[in-house]
Amino acid sequence: MSKKKIKEIFIGSNNKGKLKEIADLLPKSLKIYSNLDFKIPSPKETGVTFKQNSLLKAKYFSLKTKKICMSDDSGIEIDILDKAPGIYSADWAGNKRNFNFAIKKVYREISKKNKNWKKKKLSARFICALTIFWPNGKFVSKIGKIEGRISNSKKGKNGFGYDPIFIPKGKRLTFGEMEPNKKYRIDHRSNAFKKIKKFF
Repeated sequence: MSKKKIKEIFIGSNNKGKLKEIADLLPKSLKIYSNLDFKIPSPKETGVTFKQNSLLKAKYFSLKTKKICMSDDSGIEIDILDKAPGIYSADWAGNKRNFNFAIKKVYREISKKNKNWKKKKLSARFICALTIFWPNGKFVSKIGKIEGRISNSKKGKNGFGYDPIFIPKGKRLTFGEMEPNKKYRIDHRSNAFKKIKKFF
């Protein structure tokens, strides 16, 4: 593995929410490139785990840009749904990535399992796999998780994706209700990043 600290990186994602979160985790001195500069379409995610998809994206964007690349694959696992949507979290939002639609689908699927689910605490977790891929073919992948539960209703306008329906363990607010800098300090992406920040 390269001992040289990374000075510039390409963030391989077309999701603006993810781009902002990853950029906010990285050192301020780092030169960051993204698809706002390159306009590269995302690859098909054919992996069956978060780690495989994260590596697939990092490798793809690194080969396209000839730069060190970092990519994320993340999603929510809901235990009552047998850990769905999991790696298909974005797919549940449809081609237009409409997460209001995805959240309605989550509630619909939960209701099919248990009509009285709102009286229960439904365990769930966010998972993030972060991969750094070097143009010479070396890479490192790490997983971050945060446990929590599903909120009875959608709350808060902050964050993106499933943030308005996820309450982290020990907290009362959903990610959607939290101030972004408070969320960043505890979430799955930050937990994954702590394991690879030594490269920066």
